[in-house]
Amino acid sequence: MATVLSNERLTASVFRLAIEGSFHGEPGQFYMLRSWDKSPLLSRPISIHDLTSTAITFLIRVKGEGTRLLSRLTSGDQVTLYGPYGNGFPKPDGSVALVGGGMGIAPLLFSAKRFPFSKVFLGFSGEPFAVASYQALHGDVAFQSGGTILDAIDLNSFDTIFACGPLPMMAELRRRTTETAAQLYVSIEKRMACGIGLCNGCTINVGTGNHKACTVGPVFPAEEVDFDELLEL
Repeated sequence: MATVLSNERLTASVFRLAIEGSFHGEPGQFYMLRSWDKSPLLSRPISIHDLTSTAITFLIRVKGEGTRLLSRLTSGDQVTLYGPYGNGFPKPDGSVALVGGGMGIAPLLFSAKRFPFSKVFLGFSGEPFAVASYQALHGDVAFQSGGTILDAIDLNSFDTIFACGPLPMMAELRRRTTETAAQLYVSIEKRMACGIGLCNGCTINVGTGNHKACTVGPVFPAEEVDFDELLEL
């Protein structure tokens, strides 16, 4: 069990949950969180938003009962964390772009801290959130609400691109990078029950066969991902 430091409401449905303790992890990895006993049955997979020597932070969007309970936590409450799980973003080569859409911005703050010479692109379909955290940490941040943030990126300027966001955004980014030299890695969100590869609930089809997003992923080289199949699910 760990203690909640703060739980800040950023929008009507998005919260920034900070938990006290000495945790570890890499950009793109996730933890399984729960603040309840028996119901809901499953913990919730949440990517690392930020990590310091004394606390770990997560962005949470209320989508169901589990995230609703997490959103109601207040300072001093207890929460259970398991992790870190999954394979995160690899060590990049050359110039780096971090591209996030909506809640896909969540793992990119820790990534921007770890890769300080990267350029950050954040896109939102509605009200922006957490942008000030990126701006305080990183001098090169582009963000917009509405339209597509992809139009703001000169893809030929980067050697490595890390992306997380809605599947259509990442599929389009993959299409746009096909004729460039940039190596694109994408973080794929899938429903997860266990987080450790036992339940097979997060299996996706990549170039080398079916793999579990919780153990082999959630980060994959974009050229291995069958976006057409994922968009049909």
